[in-house]
Amino acid sequence: MTLSMTGFASLKGQHGPWGWQWDLRAVNGRGLDIRLRLPDRVASLEAPLRKALGAGIGRGNVTLSLRIGREGEGEGAMALNRAGLERVLAMLCEIGHEASRHGLAIAPASPAEIAAMRGVVDATGPEEDIAPLLEALLAQFPELLGAFNAMRASEGAALAAMLSGQLDQVEALVARAEKAAAERSIAQRESLSAALARVLDNSEGVNPDRLSQELALIAVKADVREELDRLRAHVVAARDLLAGEGPRGRKLDFLMQEFNREANTLCAKAQFQPLTAIGLDLKHVIDQMREQVQNVE
Repeated sequence: MTLSMTGFASLKGQHGPWGWQWDLRAVNGRGLDIRLRLPDRVASLEAPLRKALGAGIGRGNVTLSLRIGREGEGEGAMALNRAGLERVLAMLCEIGHEASRHGLAIAPASPAEIAAMRGVVDATGPEEDIAPLLEALLAQFPELLGAFNAMRASEGAALAAMLSGQLDQVEALVARAEKAAAERSIAQRESLSAALARVLDNSEGVNPDRLSQELALIAVKADVREELDRLRAHVVAARDLLAGEGPRGRKLDFLMQEFNREANTLCAKAQFQPLTAIGLDLKHVIDQMREQVQNVE
Protein backbone atom coordinates (compact mmCIF):
# COMPACT_ATOMS: atom_id res chain seq x y z
CA MET A 1 0.00 0.00 0.00
CA THR A 2 1.29 3.42 -0.97
CA LEU A 3 0.56 6.12 1.62
CA SER A 4 0.53 9.86 1.10
CA MET A 5 2.34 12.03 3.62
CA THR A 6 -0.50 14.55 3.41
CA GLY A 7 -3.54 13.77 5.52
CA PHE A 8 -6.15 15.12 7.93
CA ALA A 9 -8.63 13.68 10.41
CA SER A 10 -10.89 15.25 13.04
CA LEU A 11 -12.88 13.52 15.75
CA LYS A 12 -15.09 14.63 18.62
CA GLY A 13 -15.78 12.83 21.87
CA GLN A 14 -17.71 13.06 25.13
CA HIS A 15 -17.20 11.53 28.55
CA GLY A 16 -19.33 12.68 31.44
CA PRO A 17 -19.05 16.47 31.70
CA TRP A 18 -16.05 16.51 29.36
CA GLY A 19 -16.16 17.17 25.64
CA TRP A 20 -13.23 17.33 23.24
CA GLN A 21 -12.07 17.52 19.64
CA TRP A 22 -9.00 15.97 18.06
CA ASP A 23 -7.35 17.39 14.92
CA LEU A 24 -4.59 15.36 13.27
CA ARG A 25 -2.88 16.66 10.15
CA ALA A 26 0.36 16.02 8.27
CA VAL A 27 2.32 17.47 5.37
CA ASN A 28 5.51 16.46 3.56
CA GLY A 29 8.70 16.06 5.55
CA ARG A 30 12.14 14.50 5.18
CA GLY A 31 11.65 12.46 8.35
CA LEU A 32 9.02 12.06 11.06
CA ASP A 33 8.45 15.29 13.00
CA ILE A 34 5.63 15.09 15.58
CA ARG A 35 4.22 18.18 17.25
CA LEU A 36 1.60 17.93 20.00
CA ARG A 37 -0.70 20.69 21.18
CA LEU A 38 -2.31 19.38 24.35
CA PRO A 39 -4.03 21.18 27.25
CA ASP A 40 -1.99 21.22 30.44
CA ARG A 41 -4.50 19.05 32.25
CA VAL A 42 -3.75 16.08 29.97
CA ALA A 43 -0.01 16.69 29.49
CA SER A 44 0.65 13.14 30.75
CA LEU A 45 -0.78 11.83 27.47
CA GLU A 46 2.17 13.15 25.46
CA ALA A 47 4.36 10.04 25.79
CA PRO A 48 1.71 7.43 24.82
CA LEU A 49 0.40 9.63 21.99
CA ARG A 50 3.89 10.10 20.55
CA LYS A 51 4.44 6.34 20.74
CA ALA A 52 1.16 5.63 18.93
CA LEU A 53 1.88 8.21 16.23
CA GLY A 54 5.39 6.88 15.70
CA ALA A 55 4.02 3.36 15.27
CA GLY A 56 1.30 4.42 12.84
CA ILE A 57 3.13 7.00 10.71
CA GLY A 58 6.46 6.55 8.96
CA ARG A 59 7.31 10.01 7.66
CA GLY A 60 5.98 13.58 7.51
CA ASN A 61 5.47 16.71 9.59
CA VAL A 62 2.63 15.68 11.90
CA THR A 63 0.61 17.99 14.15
CA LEU A 64 -1.86 16.66 16.73
CA SER A 65 -4.15 19.16 18.46
CA LEU A 66 -6.61 18.48 21.26
CA ARG A 67 -9.21 20.92 22.60
CA ILE A 68 -11.09 20.01 25.78
CA GLY A 69 -14.12 21.67 27.36
CA ARG A 70 -16.08 20.93 30.51
CA GLU A 71 -19.66 21.70 31.39
CA GLY A 72 -19.74 24.64 33.75
CA GLU A 73 -16.27 25.96 32.89
CA GLY A 74 -17.85 29.05 31.39
CA GLU A 75 -19.43 29.72 34.77
CA GLY A 76 -16.14 30.15 36.54
CA ALA A 77 -14.85 26.65 37.32
CA MET A 78 -11.23 27.83 37.28
CA ALA A 79 -8.40 27.56 39.77
CA LEU A 80 -5.14 29.46 40.20
CA ASN A 81 -2.07 27.29 39.91
CA ARG A 82 0.16 29.00 42.46
CA ALA A 83 3.26 26.99 41.60
CA GLY A 84 2.80 27.90 37.95
CA LEU A 85 2.26 31.54 38.87
CA GLU A 86 5.50 31.60 40.87
CA ARG A 87 7.44 30.20 37.93
CA VAL A 88 5.97 32.74 35.50
CA LEU A 89 6.61 35.69 37.84
CA ALA A 90 10.21 34.58 38.42
CA MET A 91 10.70 34.30 34.65
CA LEU A 92 9.25 37.78 34.10
CA CYS A 93 11.52 39.24 36.78
CA GLU A 94 14.57 37.63 35.17
CA ILE A 95 13.55 38.92 31.73
CA GLY A 96 13.07 42.43 33.16
CA HIS A 97 16.45 42.32 34.87
CA GLU A 98 18.27 41.21 31.71
CA ALA A 99 16.45 43.80 29.61
CA SER A 100 17.39 46.55 32.06
CA ARG A 101 21.01 45.40 32.02
CA HIS A 102 21.02 45.87 28.23
CA GLY A 103 19.34 49.26 28.43
CA LEU A 104 15.95 48.04 27.17
CA ALA A 105 12.64 49.20 28.60
CA ILE A 106 9.87 46.59 28.77
CA ALA A 107 6.25 47.41 29.57
CA PRO A 108 4.93 45.54 32.63
CA ALA A 109 2.60 42.61 31.96
CA SER A 110 -1.02 43.05 33.01
CA PRO A 111 -2.76 40.51 35.29
CA ALA A 112 -4.85 39.34 32.32
CA GLU A 113 -1.70 38.72 30.27
CA ILE A 114 -0.11 36.78 33.14
CA ALA A 115 -3.27 34.72 33.65
CA ALA A 116 -3.21 33.75 29.95
CA MET A 117 0.30 32.30 30.23
CA ARG A 118 0.67 28.54 30.23
CA GLY A 119 0.35 26.90 33.63
CA VAL A 120 -0.96 29.91 35.57
CA VAL A 121 -4.69 29.11 35.51
CA ASP A 122 -6.08 25.59 35.63
CA ALA A 123 -9.62 25.20 34.32
CA THR A 124 -10.12 22.13 36.49
CA GLY A 125 -10.09 22.13 40.23
CA PRO A 126 -6.84 20.83 41.73
CA GLU A 127 -8.64 17.96 43.50
CA GLU A 128 -10.58 16.74 40.48
CA ASP A 129 -9.81 13.21 39.26
CA ILE A 130 -9.21 13.30 35.50
CA ALA A 131 -8.08 9.67 35.18
CA PRO A 132 -11.40 8.65 33.54
CA LEU A 133 -10.94 11.47 31.00
CA LEU A 134 -7.42 10.29 30.18
CA GLU A 135 -8.65 6.72 29.70
CA ALA A 136 -11.45 7.86 27.40
CA LEU A 137 -9.08 9.95 25.29
CA LEU A 138 -6.58 7.11 24.89
CA ALA A 139 -9.36 4.68 24.06
CA GLN A 140 -10.62 6.92 21.24
CA PHE A 141 -7.24 7.84 19.75
CA PRO A 142 -6.86 4.66 17.62
CA GLU A 143 -10.09 5.60 15.84
CA LEU A 144 -8.64 9.02 14.98
CA LEU A 145 -5.38 7.50 13.77
CA GLY A 146 -7.30 4.93 11.72
CA ALA A 147 -9.33 7.65 9.98
CA PHE A 148 -6.16 9.63 9.35
CA ASN A 149 -4.35 6.67 7.78
CA ALA A 150 -7.44 5.78 5.74
CA MET A 151 -7.30 9.23 4.14
CA ARG A 152 -3.57 8.86 3.52
CA ALA A 153 -4.18 5.45 1.96
CA SER A 154 -6.86 6.90 -0.34
CA GLU A 155 -4.55 9.68 -1.48
CA GLY A 156 -1.68 7.19 -1.73
CA ALA A 157 -3.71 4.96 -4.05
CA ALA A 158 -4.32 7.94 -6.31
CA LEU A 159 -0.60 8.78 -6.23
CA ALA A 160 0.33 5.19 -7.07
CA ALA A 161 -2.08 5.14 -10.01
CA MET A 162 -0.66 8.43 -11.30
CA LEU A 163 2.94 7.25 -10.93
CA SER A 164 2.10 3.95 -12.62
CA GLY A 165 0.67 5.84 -15.59
CA GLN A 166 3.76 8.00 -15.78
CA LEU A 167 5.98 4.90 -15.70
CA ASP A 168 3.96 3.60 -18.65
CA GLN A 169 4.78 6.85 -20.46
CA VAL A 170 8.48 6.43 -19.69
CA GLU A 171 8.41 2.86 -20.98
CA ALA A 172 6.70 3.96 -24.20
CA LEU A 173 9.21 6.78 -24.69
CA VAL A 174 12.11 4.37 -24.16
CA ALA A 175 10.66 2.12 -26.87
CA ARG A 176 10.39 5.13 -29.20
CA ALA A 177 13.95 6.14 -28.33
CA GLU A 178 15.18 2.68 -29.29
CA LYS A 179 13.57 3.00 -32.72
CA ALA A 180 14.95 6.52 -33.15
CA ALA A 181 18.42 5.28 -32.16
CA ALA A 182 18.23 2.60 -34.84
CA GLU A 183 17.27 5.23 -37.44
CA ARG A 184 20.10 7.42 -36.20
CA SER A 185 22.57 4.56 -36.63
CA ILE A 186 21.72 4.29 -40.33
CA ALA A 187 22.02 8.04 -40.86
CA GLN A 188 25.16 8.16 -38.73
CA ARG A 189 26.80 5.34 -40.69
CA GLU A 190 26.13 7.11 -43.98
CA SER A 191 27.40 10.42 -42.60
CA LEU A 192 30.58 8.89 -41.18
CA SER A 193 31.28 6.99 -44.43
CA ALA A 194 30.91 10.20 -46.43
CA ALA A 195 33.18 12.03 -43.98
CA LEU A 196 35.79 9.31 -44.20
CA ALA A 197 35.70 9.40 -48.01
CA ARG A 198 36.19 13.16 -48.03
CA VAL A 199 39.12 12.95 -45.65
CA LEU A 200 40.79 10.21 -47.69
CA ASP A 201 40.28 12.08 -50.96
CA ASN A 202 41.77 15.28 -49.59
CA SER A 203 44.54 14.01 -47.35
CA GLU A 204 47.92 12.56 -48.09
CA GLY A 205 49.66 10.15 -45.81
CA VAL A 206 46.57 9.46 -43.70
CA ASN A 207 46.22 5.92 -42.38
CA PRO A 208 42.76 4.71 -43.45
CA ASP A 209 42.66 2.13 -40.63
CA ARG A 210 43.39 4.82 -38.01
CA LEU A 211 40.65 7.02 -39.42
CA SER A 212 38.22 4.12 -39.34
CA GLN A 213 39.09 3.47 -35.70
CA GLU A 214 38.53 7.12 -34.74
CA LEU A 215 35.18 7.21 -36.51
CA ALA A 216 34.17 3.94 -34.84
CA LEU A 217 35.14 5.43 -31.45
CA ILE A 218 32.88 8.41 -32.12
CA ALA A 219 30.02 6.04 -32.89
CA VAL A 220 30.62 4.08 -29.66
CA LYS A 221 30.59 7.26 -27.54
CA ALA A 222 27.28 8.24 -29.09
CA ASP A 223 25.69 4.84 -28.38
CA VAL A 224 22.64 5.16 -26.07
CA ARG A 225 21.79 1.50 -25.54
CA GLU A 226 23.14 1.48 -21.96
CA GLU A 227 21.03 4.50 -21.03
CA LEU A 228 17.91 2.88 -22.48
CA ASP A 229 18.62 -0.38 -20.66
CA ARG A 230 19.06 1.45 -17.36
CA LEU A 231 15.84 3.40 -17.89
CA ARG A 232 13.97 0.12 -18.37
CA ALA A 233 15.58 -1.26 -15.20
CA HIS A 234 14.53 1.86 -13.27
CA VAL A 235 10.94 1.41 -14.46
CA VAL A 236 10.94 -2.16 -13.09
CA ALA A 237 12.48 -0.99 -9.78
CA ALA A 238 9.91 1.80 -9.40
CA ARG A 239 7.01 -0.59 -10.00
CA ASP A 240 8.43 -3.00 -7.43
CA LEU A 241 8.62 -0.18 -4.89
CA LEU A 242 5.05 0.91 -5.57
CA ALA A 243 3.86 -2.67 -5.05
CA GLY A 244 5.89 -3.14 -1.85
CA GLU A 245 5.14 -2.50 1.82
CA GLY A 246 6.22 0.22 4.22
CA PRO A 247 7.60 3.71 3.55
CA ARG A 248 9.23 3.96 0.15
CA GLY A 249 9.18 7.68 -0.67
CA ARG A 250 12.91 8.21 -0.10
CA LYS A 251 13.84 5.27 -2.33
CA LEU A 252 11.51 6.53 -5.04
CA ASP A 253 13.01 10.00 -4.76
CA PHE A 254 16.52 8.57 -5.23
CA LEU A 255 15.27 6.54 -8.19
CA MET A 256 13.86 9.69 -9.78
CA GLN A 257 17.36 11.19 -9.65
CA GLU A 258 18.66 8.13 -11.50
CA PHE A 259 15.89 8.46 -14.09
CA ASN A 260 16.84 12.09 -14.63
CA ARG A 261 20.54 11.29 -14.93
CA GLU A 262 19.91 8.76 -17.72
CA ALA A 263 17.56 11.15 -19.55
CA ASN A 264 20.19 13.91 -19.40
CA THR A 265 22.86 11.56 -20.78
CA LEU A 266 20.50 10.46 -23.54
CA CYS A 267 19.94 14.07 -24.60
CA ALA A 268 23.69 14.79 -24.48
CA LYS A 269 24.50 11.81 -26.69
CA ALA A 270 21.54 12.10 -29.06
CA GLN A 271 22.98 14.23 -31.92
CA PHE A 272 19.76 13.39 -33.75
CA GLN A 273 16.71 15.64 -33.57
CA PRO A 274 14.04 12.93 -33.14
CA LEU A 275 16.07 11.28 -30.37
CA THR A 276 16.68 14.64 -28.66
CA ALA A 277 12.95 15.36 -28.73
CA ILE A 278 12.21 12.01 -27.07
CA GLY A 279 14.87 12.72 -24.43
CA LEU A 280 13.22 16.05 -23.62
CA ASP A 281 9.83 14.35 -23.35
CA LEU A 282 11.39 11.86 -20.95
CA LYS A 283 12.75 14.66 -18.78
CA HIS A 284 9.30 16.27 -18.67
CA VAL A 285 7.59 13.07 -17.50
CA ILE A 286 10.36 12.38 -14.96
CA ASP A 287 9.98 15.89 -13.51
CA GLN A 288 6.25 15.22 -13.11
CA MET A 289 7.02 11.96 -11.32
CA ARG A 290 9.49 13.67 -8.98
CA GLU A 291 6.78 16.15 -7.94
CA GLN A 292 4.38 13.32 -7.08
CA VAL A 293 7.02 11.26 -5.30
CA GLN A 294 7.55 14.12 -2.84
CA ASN A 295 4.10 13.27 -1.41
CA VAL A 296 4.81 9.55 -0.91
CA GLU A 297 5.59 8.38 2.63
